[in-house]
Amino acid sequence: MHISAKADYATRALLELACEPARPLTCEAIASSQQIPFRFLKSVVGELRRAGLVRSQRGCEGGYWLGRPAHEITLLDVARAVDGELITLRGEPLAGLDYPGPAGGLPGVWRQIEADAAAVLGGTTLATLLPATTDEHHAADEQLSRRGAA
Repeated sequence: MHISAKADYATRALLELACEPARPLTCEAIASSQQIPFRFLKSVVGELRRAGLVRSQRGCEGGYWLGRPAHEITLLDVARAVDGELITLRGEPLAGLDYPGPAGGLPGVWRQIEADAAAVLGGTTLATLLPATTDEHHAADEQLSRRGAA
């Protein structure tokens, strides 16, 4: 299985945002903190914004925030936002894969690997990855949730 640089960088950027849910962060600050190439991060954040995982505001008070509370964003959400299909075989989705003869059982193995990976990623939220999740982080996450509902 291959984890793309896009998925890795996107997750690291979202974790930076999750640590500071009450204030916006710039791409420059995130790139510097996580040692991610700025130009690449800028395009990744654009994909995250289109997927609703981050929101942005322009201007001197602007930057990026999480689009949803950290406990509602899974690693599966992130991977699908930036990579599309979770696992492909030679660039093709596994859904219609079929082999003849003795290799006929192999596509089922590939699909099981994909299902297992999706279960792990889908069961892991940004909040579970934050170091020493404190009441302060939880309160800020709840505040973000309430603001998004308004």
